[in-house]
Amino acid sequence: MSIISPSILSADLLNLQRDITEVEQGGADWHHVDVMDGHFVPNLSFGLPLISALKRQTSLPLDVHLMISNPEQMVPEYIKAGADLITFHVETAVHAHRLLQSIKEKCIKAGLAINPGTPLHSLEPLLSDVDMILVMSVNPGFGGQKFIPQTCERVSTLACRLKELGRFEDVIIQVDGGINTETIKKVYDSGARAFVAGSHIYGAKNRSQVIQKLKELTA
Repeated sequence: MSIISPSILSADLLNLQRDITEVEQGGADWHHVDVMDGHFVPNLSFGLPLISALKRQTSLPLDVHLMISNPEQMVPEYIKAGADLITFHVETAVHAHRLLQSIKEKCIKAGLAINPGTPLHSLEPLLSDVDMILVMSVNPGFGGQKFIPQTCERVSTLACRLKELGRFEDVIIQVDGGINTETIKKVYDSGARAFVAGSHIYGAKNRSQVIQKLKELTA
């Protein structure tokens, strides 16, 4: 079973309610919300007001990806705003273990993201405490980038380690970047179970058809 999480970064922001309703009806499982601060990544995107607005409009979980330099400071605010799952980058947190614990204490799922150039061993001390690991298959900051092929090997290595620890069934491996009908099967076979797709879904004429195809390829 897979989780398809369309990234609203690729939606038509002037018609956002229409677009999120369409992907919900088309079979999306989560809404992926990219939060960028212009510091950790060279782009600015959504903030607290949008999370609050989305929470009032959707029954789907809000999968909030914090691409920001100060996650310890901002995580409590995103919990209050309505995030159902919060993922922050291992590269940015000063006290990652404590932050994971503080998220889970609020009954929110806690995820860790890792960039393509960051060694997987940086996750090792945290594998017992995380609910999801987001493996970036592009360098973060912009949508529509090309999938990095080495991602499959990284996902496979991570999946093997989680199996050794007896946590493969408990920890979701998510992949974000360049996910489409050509790449999703490869990362699924490597061990990923959640997939962020932005332009591939929101750029399609028939979004429901695309979502269903992605689900078929990961069934």
